[in-house]
Amino acid sequence: MQSTQVAAAPTKVGQGVPDDVAKQIASTLEKNYADQKLQVLQVNTTPIANIYEVVMNGKQIAYTDSTGTYMFVGDLIETTQGRSLTEERKSDLNVIDFGSLPLDKAIKEVRGNGKLVVAAFSDPDCPFCKRLERELAKMTDVTIYNFMMPIDSLHPNGRRKAVQIMCQPNPTKAWNEWMREGKMPPKVAECKNPVNETTALGESFGFNGTPTMVFPNGKVQAGYAPMPQLEAIIKQNQQ
Repeated sequence: MQSTQVAAAPTKVGQGVPDDVAKQIASTLEKNYADQKLQVLQVNTTPIANIYEVVMNGKQIAYTDSTGTYMFVGDLIETTQGRSLTEERKSDLNVIDFGSLPLDKAIKEVRGNGKLVVAAFSDPDCPFCKRLERELAKMTDVTIYNFMMPIDSLHPNGRRKAVQIMCQPNPTKAWNEWMREGKMPPKVAECKNPVNETTALGESFGFNGTPTMVFPNGKVQAGYAPMPQLEAIIKQNQQ
């Protein structure tokens, strides 16, 4: 869906959406959800007449009528082929410029020749992040960038552990020993660290769970995959 910038507002209006409709939808939703600081980023058409796709901050997708008075959240399914149009749009929205990632703020590990590259947003207390790390350890030629993204609501001790790991003399060694062997490094004084910054970065991408992998081609995949499927996924999503 092509989008053009509307001069009167930051909301992008998709092709075929009247400007006044987009402005009305944005105005209604932002007013009604002001306490949640909702921002309407895009308004696009859908295959259903007078139902519009709304992209909000956090890359959330919802659907509304032409006034924004009625809204529903969930998958829009094209039943002939069983396609989730919502998931397809999320994939489009979640393409990330890998080159823009602050790789110097990640924990970097190079295995073998490091030819394959993957980044992951992880929480030190996330069970599936630990499973992902144990699978990555089975790969021979890969460069891994781990960005700390502790989710306080799920793992209240995750942020403290992330800071402790980042402040170790060798964060890569500390991370691997904790995630793959369950050995927490000795306590050190808190240092200047990027944990809050990388957590905010993941949230700005709309990530709400860990692990979330980002590949060099900009595609994103949430969750864990076992070997050899994991290696195949990483290979398929290089440049």
